[in-house]
Amino acid sequence: MSAELKINLPDGLAREAEANGLLTPESIESLLREELKRRRINGLFAAADRVASLDIPPLTEAEVEAEILAARQSRRAPDASRS
Repeated sequence: MSAELKINLPDGLAREAEANGLLTPESIESLLREELKRRRINGLFAAADRVASLDIPPLTEAEVEAEILAARQSRRAPDASRS
């Protein structure tokens, strides 16, 4: 998918952005990708903060190992939905 973008900027900002090469398609793509990445990371930290605020005891090492083993086994199991 491709999108055409038209933006209205204050004159001073437009001149400065242009002078710094920020209004090229490549630069705008890079800026958008970096912002999306920043938002994903912020979302992960927010989720971690929410989990940390819950009154749930941490898993023991044995419980972690059991979860890992269960996840590995479920990946190895044949997919029943393919039948």
